[in-house]
Order: sequence, then structure tokens, then C-alpha cells
Amino acid sequence: MTTYSPKKTDIERSWHLIDADGLILGRMATEIAKLLRGKHKPTYSPHIDMGDHVVIINADKVVLSSDKANKKIIYRHSGFPGGIKSRSYANFLQENPTDAVRQTIRGMLPKNRLGRQQLKKLQVYAGAEHPHSAQKPEPMELAQAKSRES
Repeated sequence: MTTYSPKKTDIERSWHLIDADGLILGRMATEIAKLLRGKHKPTYSPHIDMGDHVVIINADKVVLSSDKANKKIIYRHSGFPGGIKSRSYANFLQENPTDAVRQTIRGMLPKNRLGRQQLKKLQVYAGAEHPHSAQKPEPMELAQAKSRES
């Protein structure tokens, strides 16, 4: 018996619309990373980009659990001596919520060409408006939102 390996013509991509209003950032990011990689499909293969397109709206309304927004620090380094900069996650979310969500999801994808290719299928918007209505993304409920209601 031979091992099945999907071809580029076998890949079917769909569009997912996720409303991030009130969702916890880390739990949402893991589900989105799974969609971008294609791990939810039975034909998943780790060396091929099998993932779907994901549109996130209301990124400015995402929350962090407990007091992580103030305690969690983000570091950046310019590469020069003494070039380290730090700021809190609350400040990062307030200044640029789309980048905060994108960077969180980016950290959960592979660190190679494949991960960069998968990240291109992610669109993040701070408000409820998005220009992807022509693709007809399916509104999607994440498991975390369902468990929070009950």
C-alpha cells in the first residue's frame, strides 16, 4: 500500500470569517493557526500548504485572560547593542490590535517558507467591516465561544 500525498490540484480552500469580539487571544489564535495550516482536513500533510483563508473582524475587541495584558511584555531588538525595546501587551493591543493578533498567530505557524506562505492567507481587521464579501466567507463559531456561553 502506498502513502497518499495530496497534489496541488487536490487542495480545496474555503474562507472562514471569525468575529473576535470577546474571544481570548491565545485560544482564538490556536484555532486559527490550525485552520491556516489545514490540520482540520483529513488530507493534511505537514509539508504542503493545505490551509484555508481566514478573515478576522473586530480584532480590537479581543481580550487576554487574567492580568496578562499588563504583565506580559513584548520585546523587540534592532540588532544593535542596547537596541532592545519593550512594551506591555495592553499597550500593543491598544496601539495596533491587528498587528497584535497577527503576531500571535504568526508565532504558532512554522518558521520557514511554508509558514510565511500560510500567513499570507490571514486577513485581520480592527472593525466589523471587511472587503472580502465577494469570497463569501462562512461565519464561524470557535469552540471557546460556545463553552463560554454555557
